[in-house]
Amino acid sequence: MTAKIIHISDGFEEAVEAARVVLAKGLPVAIPTETVYGLAADATDPLAVGRIYETKGRPQFNPLICHMCDLGMAERYAHFDPISRHLAETFWPGPLTLILPLKADSGIHALATAGLDTVGLRVPKGFAASLIRAFGRPLAAPSANTSGRISPTHAQHVAEDLGEKLELIIDGDAAPVGVESTIVRVEDETIRLLRPGGISAEELEAATGRTIVRPASPSATIEAPGMLASHYAPTAPVRLDTREVRPGEALISFAGEPVSGEDRAAVILDLSPAGDLREAAANLFDYLKKADAATEVGIAVVPIPAHGLGEAINDRLSRAAAPRT
Repeated sequence: MTAKIIHISDGFEEAVEAARVVLAKGLPVAIPTETVYGLAADATDPLAVGRIYETKGRPQFNPLICHMCDLGMAERYAHFDPISRHLAETFWPGPLTLILPLKADSGIHALATAGLDTVGLRVPKGFAASLIRAFGRPLAAPSANTSGRISPTHAQHVAEDLGEKLELIIDGDAAPVGVESTIVRVEDETIRLLRPGGISAEELEAATGRTIVRPASPSATIEAPGMLASHYAPTAPVRLDTREVRPGEALISFAGEPVSGEDRAAVILDLSPAGDLREAAANLFDYLKKADAATEVGIAVVPIPAHGLGEAINDRLSRAAAPRT
């Protein structure tokens, strides 16, 4: 089986209906979101959720984000505290995931939550929200790639990785944000950052007037997706914060900063020649894939500023460079 690819520009409603039909069969569909491409399936159907894990080769102790069409739908599945509700009203639809207590009769299957009594909820923009509204049930939708590998920001990335395992891929062009959603959990009026992402901690603090609490050290407990130490990994080894390129390495640079040994690089890819962190985030996974295709020696990455979306970029790079498990 080779996946059929439908571009939303050829008919938005037709693409929604084609995806809805495949979802109704209990099969996953690759869909565009503003963050990355997702592998979506009915979050209430254990067989459909199981096919997500099977297709990705994803460990079943790693929970999935469940996507809703709007806040009203999300309220049917989870309990919202006042701060979480304010965050939802401020940033939804958009790249923010809230970890919330599940309602007892939610209908979201335990396989999607990895058996936890909480669930990660997000309201995406555009095509994904329209599909959820048409389908009428929440969609579990991790990134549409083999587990642990680089997340896809183009439909072609999905086709090259999972195309033989899927019936349908919806093409919505490049994902504009380029990194996954920010994940937070509110406990006792404290906002904990579980995963940096498409909304910066500074934006969250400005919206709430509260300091965002980051973990003092990596947690052994998986509370949310994207918390595995090794994740988003290319095949070639990754070196971070380097100012020198070794012979045959691919170089990922930023803001046109000169690097010693550039003439020895297999390829040079600048995340943002202008030093724009939003542009860098949008290019990150695509450039990691291109660098990985250009060399088996390794990928050298220059230092990336840690403020704003730089926090999410550095998080993904650190997991890409982590020892493989």
